[in-house]
Amino acid sequence: MLGVLNDFIGELRRAGIPVSMTEHVDAAEAIGEIDLLDRRTFKSALRATLIKSEDHTGAFETAFEVYFADRRGSGDELDGDDTEPGDDDDEAEGEGRAASLRGSGRAGGAGGQGGSMSAEQLANMLEAAMRDNDAALRGTVAKEAVSRFAGMEPGRPVGGTYYLYRTLRNLDLEGVVERLMEERAAQSGSKPGSLDERLWRDELGVRMEGMKRAVEAEIRRRLVEDRGAEALARSVRKPLPEDIDVMHATRDELNALERALHPLSRKLAVRLTRKRRHGRKGPLDFRQTVRRSLSTGGVPIDPRYRHPRPAKPEIVVIADVSGSVASFARFTLHLVYAIASQFSKVRAFVFIDGIDEVTRLFETADDPADAVHRINTEANVVWVDGHSDYGHAFSEFHGRFAEEINSRTSVLILGDARNNYHASESWVIADLQARARHVYWLNPEPSSYWGSGDSIVGEYAVHCDRVVEVRTLRQLEQFVGELA
Repeated sequence: MLGVLNDFIGELRRAGIPVSMTEHVDAAEAIGEIDLLDRRTFKSALRATLIKSEDHTGAFETAFEVYFADRRGSGDELDGDDTEPGDDDDEAEGEGRAASLRGSGRAGGAGGQGGSMSAEQLANMLEAAMRDNDAALRGTVAKEAVSRFAGMEPGRPVGGTYYLYRTLRNLDLEGVVERLMEERAAQSGSKPGSLDERLWRDELGVRMEGMKRAVEAEIRRRLVEDRGAEALARSVRKPLPEDIDVMHATRDELNALERALHPLSRKLAVRLTRKRRHGRKGPLDFRQTVRRSLSTGGVPIDPRYRHPRPAKPEIVVIADVSGSVASFARFTLHLVYAIASQFSKVRAFVFIDGIDEVTRLFETADDPADAVHRINTEANVVWVDGHSDYGHAFSEFHGRFAEEINSRTSVLILGDARNNYHASESWVIADLQARARHVYWLNPEPSSYWGSGDSIVGEYAVHCDRVVEVRTLRQLEQFVGELA
């Protein structure tokens, strides 16, 4: 067990979850105090000792179900069930009910792939499992359905999602729910739209999700047997919110990023405050050193230094908010304004082919997220056709605001520099670099894409202090931490 635990913790670290050696020892001690056959308690013990953030729960769940899959294939190894999935008596009971539902005619494989029962018998067993919320029978149905419909082949490099889709499509769980609804209505005489009908539909929805989890668990168990836990964990590993590629995030991933941004901004603000307060030592303070030495007979045992008081930088953010990079700009603006107290002044400009200052939106909003949302409707960023034109936007910025850039200002430019083959007007960036303290370009594309197609980031890069690849919140946090 300790060997599997070591491999499991190694997978958590590869997924980006920080697990210290002390936490590793705590987990090993915790599982020594519990019944290892009690799956839910075992899982809770590992979660309590190894996971420190709710955002890391998804990656933990995935790794746990791979490394501690139920090798007996009960199919119900995820938490949330009323019964203990791995119990031998439950499994035997499920097989017993399955045998009784098959009846005397064991017509094998009709319309299936190696199944031990007919399609009608499997459908009856599925309905019984859903109707009675029988976890053991649900596991038996999952095993039979995966054998019949998934089409799994040993050694075939196919992800579990494909097998899950094939199995669920053939099971037609939505159709089963409708049949059970009709059966309930006929028995109780309840009217459509009644409270009883709505409650029963909600309950069947919960049971349907349980059936899906059982099928997914059975597929995962077989993949572990075929490929090994480490190989499967690598293929199903879920990125942490801070490692999600912002430009290619799904709706659910964007919501996870939103949730992760608030604690990230608080943590970053505290870190920057501490960094500024405990900066490196300045020059020797001779008077304080001599005064301190009086208590040691004139020997300067404890030298005193003048601690520098670094000035807070001014920040000017110029962000491309065209469709291709809008999500990246939104999160960057949100983070910068969430820690605005760490800068003496923050001004924000957004552009597509026209440019507009949106500092006012942040000054009047209680939450930076609200200001970012208003940018989409109130900012005047279209000049001609609403396609990115960096050259025109930069020229407009230079004509209207260049005089306000000074030696205390750090300029952040956010965008992929895909200019639709317009003129670059890179002289603007050269002039800003001469005026400003620093000019940084944050590009949300992989560096291997820079300079391909209509990307002209190379023309701007020669006039920037740094061009940084920033595709995730982790990279953004690291850069902003260095900036302040």
